[in-house]
Amino acid sequence: MSEYTYTSPLLSRHGAVAAATPDAGVAWHYGDPTAEQRALARGAAVVDQSHLGVITVTGPDRLSWLHSITSAQLIDLEPRQSRELLVLSPQGHMEHVAGVVDDGVTTWLITARDHAPELTEWLNRMKFMLQVEIVDVTDQWAAIGEPVSREGNESEPITWVDHWPAVFEGSTRYGPDAANHPGAQRPWRLVLVPRERLDAEIRSREEGGWTLAGTWATEALRIEAWRPRLETEVDYKTIPHELDWLRTSVHLHKGCYRGQETIARVHNLGRPPRRLVMIYLDGSGHLLPTRGAAVYVGEKEVGVVTSVARHHELGPVALAVIKRSVPEDAQFTVDCDGGAISGGQEVIVPGEGKSADRPAERGQTSREARGSANLNGTMGKFL
Repeated sequence: MSEYTYTSPLLSRHGAVAAATPDAGVAWHYGDPTAEQRALARGAAVVDQSHLGVITVTGPDRLSWLHSITSAQLIDLEPRQSRELLVLSPQGHMEHVAGVVDDGVTTWLITARDHAPELTEWLNRMKFMLQVEIVDVTDQWAAIGEPVSREGNESEPITWVDHWPAVFEGSTRYGPDAANHPGAQRPWRLVLVPRERLDAEIRSREEGGWTLAGTWATEALRIEAWRPRLETEVDYKTIPHELDWLRTSVHLHKGCYRGQETIARVHNLGRPPRRLVMIYLDGSGHLLPTRGAAVYVGEKEVGVVTSVARHHELGPVALAVIKRSVPEDAQFTVDCDGGAISGGQEVIVPGEGKSADRPAERGQTSREARGSANLNGTMGKFL
């Protein structure tokens, strides 16, 4: 990915502590991370997300074109309606993720900042003779995070709502239904504002009684919601089934797009090679692993930590991607500076690797049944 350097003006606030990669450029917290997290959890905080990338797509062919080259159903996208798309490799591995919202004239894509130049370049290579124009407008537009689940209206700025953990029409799930999913308790949206108005827009929300929170808070609540993220849970071989990410980003019955064969095959046959889990870490030693730490069952390495945070109620928690074959009741140890720590898993993607609507296994045909009976009869002569 492209290298970039960014520093939000809000890092000059008193008490601000800068976040590390992948949130470099904005604040990790502003001096009281626990209070900030509690404010966000009760729906009374605003978060600087100005380190994200923003791309615009204009032209009359924009929605039908994006529909044809990505995983999402976009052909019927209404103005101010939020979706999510994936760009996959020919082998079905995840390369880019973007939130999508259209205002009737322009389609707005929100993605990781260091992915925006590469995604823009790829989209420009794919437009051929179609009437679309793609521009990376990250330098002009900044995102503000809010604990709100409502779509924006015509009188509001461009707003993308994270509908996780909903299962969109034409999609499927590996984990629980939306009503019983912990992510249902995490409203979240991104509001786009001109960069020169970032500080003023944040202050207006603070004047309305909201707390300014950092990414410590957003990450803790995201982990609690089992919400995967491009910059953390995705590596060069990730397929969306492993992260239960088909819910909001993949339409299983639309026309062909790059990587669709893998999406369909794993959905139909089941058993993605890895699975996402949440780990409740032992907090008694006050140790916390870093992203990339090895996860073990006994002496055997079975996976890697992808995200970690201290939650204001749950204590230290993490997301990890592990081998699908690891038993669902297995206890983990996790590498940590200062000594390994233990943790128990909460299943997100079941070990059996079957989606909620996986096609039923085909029963024996009459010919197969007769063949099986004849084989059993033959074997009986030798027993």
